[in-house]
Amino acid sequence: MSRFNKLSVLQVAADQGMVPLFYNADIELGKDILAACYAGGSRILEFTNRGDFAHEVFGALNKFAATELPEMILGVGSVTDPGTASLYMQLGSNFIVSASLREDVAKVCNRRKVPYMPGCGTLSEIGQAEELGCDIVKLFPGSTYGPGFIKAIRGPQPWTTIMPTGGVSPTEENLKGWFDAGVTCVGMGSKLISKEILANRDFAALTQKTKDALALIQTLKS
Repeated sequence: MSRFNKLSVLQVAADQGMVPLFYNADIELGKDILAACYAGGSRILEFTNRGDFAHEVFGALNKFAATELPEMILGVGSVTDPGTASLYMQLGSNFIVSASLREDVAKVCNRRKVPYMPGCGTLSEIGQAEELGCDIVKLFPGSTYGPGFIKAIRGPQPWTTIMPTGGVSPTEENLKGWFDAGVTCVGMGSKLISKEILANRDFAALTQKTKDALALIQTLKS
């Protein structure tokens, strides 16, 4: 069962403006990543379901977060079917993200009042996702569509809340484009939690990078 209710999850995502995301099969490395992001001020993070036994890794990380990082909201991305969504919710996932819109996943999430953030690429898909109760819609891959796509949508639909993922980096130029277009938050993976940081286990650098990105986003939102 999730530790955080739906409204709390959505509020933190919107207030923070950034959802870091990563996958690694090494549980101890994953703990270090979580702790570094947490020290940098992040209170929400997406673990992507991409490897064998990924659910076992997530379970261990969520237990770690519950005891050592009490305000960290962990969710799961790259979920492709309702069975996988149910499995992760049983392990305590606080939100579910997918690359595409799945009505069957939306239904199982709604039953548990767990936020579902599906990937959408057209106005019709966004509308369908909202009809299915999705409060934040993921734009994926964000780099393919760009900020102009979001700005065009939010003109006639100012109520639509969007999280681009893919093509988001922690630079002022990149983030300004997204937030000026009206995004609610951004999903950020390898541009934040880079291969170099992981290879060198430079968690102090990850903490600083997270802190700087969050501060920049707050400035852009104000």
